[in-house]
Amino acid sequence: MSDPVPLILASASPRRVELLAQIGVIPDCVLPAHVDEIPLKNELPIDMARRLAEAKAREIHKDHPTACVIGADTVVALGRRILGKAEDEAHARRYLSMLSGRGHRVIGGVAVIAPGGRTAVRAVTTKVDFKRLEDAEIDAYIQSGEWRDKAGAYAIQGRAGAFVRRINGSYSNVVGLALFDVANMVKGLGVRPPGLI
Repeated sequence: MSDPVPLILASASPRRVELLAQIGVIPDCVLPAHVDEIPLKNELPIDMARRLAEAKAREIHKDHPTACVIGADTVVALGRRILGKAEDEAHARRYLSMLSGRGHRVIGGVAVIAPGGRTAVRAVTTKVDFKRLEDAEIDAYIQSGEWRDKAGAYAIQGRAGAFVRRINGSYSNVVGLALFDVANMVKGLGVRPPGLI
């Protein structure tokens, strides 16, 4: 393993910073990447998650070529349909109604670019099953405001945890970053951030 290199998280998400801290990784810098998150025509959810994660990492890495940059994106998919971030309360209500009583996939795209440009890109899929939601539960969740800035209009680590009957796959992926995969991708590129076991 090489000497520690600067680690940059290409994300504005405080959840991702908190998740990295759980495994002892504190980014030297957090720089949000400005990437258009609109799906391409006929783009599959898994392809979108990979594409956006890599685009975010590349945007930051081009100005910081000696750093290790982590880019991430979370896509909530109901079949082939992509449920992005709700624009308003009505939009969030529609998403929650669609998820009610059904299973969906949370696809986390992760891209790691090491100094010199070596790159690893992965998509991690977690299946999440929601119970059937009562109108009053949806109303209360909308009023909580937790749906704001969340793919699929919910946060599993918050009140919506009560909606989840079961998950199959990485819990941290649903929160915002698949920690097992990120740690292994970083190590696989020969980077050892301070604090990472």
